[in-house]
Order: sequence, then structure tokens, then C-alpha cells
Amino acid sequence: MNDKQQGIFPRELEHEAIYIIREVAAQFERPALLFSGGKDSITLVHLARKAFYPASVPFPMLHIDTGHNFSETIEFRDWLAKHTGIRLIVRNVQDSIDQGKVKEETGKYASRNVLQTVTLLDAIEELKLDACIGGARRDEEKARAKERIFSVRDDFGQWDARKQRPEVFDMLNGKINVGENVRVFPISNWTELDVWNYIKEENLALPSIYFSHEREIIERDGLYWPYSNFLNTSEDEVPFKATVRFRTVGDMTCTAAVLSEADNIDTIIDEIKEATISERGARIDDKRSEAAMEKRKNQGYF
Repeated sequence: MNDKQQGIFPRELEHEAIYIIREVAAQFERPALLFSGGKDSITLVHLARKAFYPASVPFPMLHIDTGHNFSETIEFRDWLAKHTGIRLIVRNVQDSIDQGKVKEETGKYASRNVLQTVTLLDAIEELKLDACIGGARRDEEKARAKERIFSVRDDFGQWDARKQRPEVFDMLNGKINVGENVRVFPISNWTELDVWNYIKEENLALPSIYFSHEREIIERDGLYWPYSNFLNTSEDEVPFKATVRFRTVGDMTCTAAVLSEADNIDTIIDEIKEATISERGARIDDKRSEAAMEKRKNQGYF
């Protein structure tokens, strides 16, 4: 088989990810796959199906719904659960607000993205999860580059980079104490381009917002925000229509779009190759401080 027939995605990354997912099933009693509706978690669902085929995936998908998600993402989530037959569990940030466990943010940059940490930790305790599989990659952000593939959280659900144990790939250590849990990152060693090449070669379906489309947006701080009732706008932030797409998917209040005509995977891949900022450069939650992501991870964020 020549290089063209093999494709440009390095298949050893797929083999590694499938091995890790199988190790989760073997070493833990109550794992779940954390599902955001984004391309990385969609890739994980596909890898999990491959890992256990022809059997069904032996753990559920868990989605922490902020209530401020893109409607396209929620519709795709429900379709994927039905299409794959994987059990979907949803827990809502609104419930945490109603219970007084978290307080709705106010002001121009108010978002529920940070609030979902409490909802996630409550869900882990409620469901007695000992492992949560996620789609974080080391190339996304410097705090995530510190993660192990099996990343231990203490009995408060918190992460300490200094206490992460050494890890050799083929010796994944799932031993944890009572009350602890592990976040597992099977695609840690993938890049954004790897994910897109894999999506292309595996012909994976994605939410429509990843492709160029016309949408009402506002311009704020040099970025283009999806206009919605969830966004606190000022009088001078007048919505206008533009052709955009999203490189990353999160809460609508913290995820900016990019101006783009890329309406298919080939043109998206070409666009990524020419990009001068990272995919998370359009996430306002990462810009709150130099160490914003690491602080949230220390508190129990995914």
C-alpha cells in the first residue's frame, strides 16, 4: 500500500488511543466518556466504538450542559446518542444554580463555562465514576501539556500538576485510592490537524457550526462572537451578518467564530495549516488570566 492509499493520518495514534480506551474498561469499574459535542469528543466516540466492535461501548456519554450551548451542538449530541446506541447522561448547570451551589456571573464577559466544574464534580460523585475519558490534547494549551494520559484527581476532584506520577505509555497505572478518580486523555498526543485528518479519513459527521455558514455576530475585542440572548451586549455592539465557522465548540458566551469560507473538510484543513493562532485563541475563558486554564483544572475542571 502506497502513502496515498494509507492516507496522511498517522495510524499509530489511533492504535494508541484504542489501547488506552480498552485499558480504561479493563482497569476501572465505572468509567464514562465526557462529551462536549465538539470534534474531539466526537472522535473519542468513534474510537470507543472501534475499540469494542462488534460489542457495544460499555460506558455512557456524560454531557455537562451549561444551558448556553449552540443549538446545533445539542441537536447533534442527541442524534449521535441515538445513532450509536450509547447511553447519554446529561447534567445541567442550571440545576447547580437553582440549588445555590454556584452563582450566575454578571457583566460583559459573564459565562457559565466556569460554573460547569461544580456540576461535573457533583455528577462524578452521584454516578460514582472512577474514570472520565476526555478529548483534551497537549497541543491545545500549556496547562494541558502537563497532563498524564491517566491524570489522577483527589477525593475533592482537584488536580495538582506536581503530584502527577511518572507514566510510561505501555504501563498505564490506574490504581487509585478510595474517593479519587482519573481523567483519561486517549488523544493527548494528537494535534488539531491530526483530528481533522482523522475525521476526513473516517468520514465522521460533525455539527454544522464547524463549517462556514452565515450567522449574526458582534465584534468584541477583535473577535467575532455569536449573537444570542445569552451574551451580555452593550449598545455599541450591533449585530451584523457574516460568513463564519467555529474552530472549537463550547459555551456560546465564551466561544468566538472566525471569518471563513471553508465549507468542507479539505478547505478547513488548508485553513488550519495557514492559521497563525491556536484553535483556543477564540476562547475568552482562556484569556481571563495567563494561568486561567490551570486554575480551573486545579479546581476540578475537565
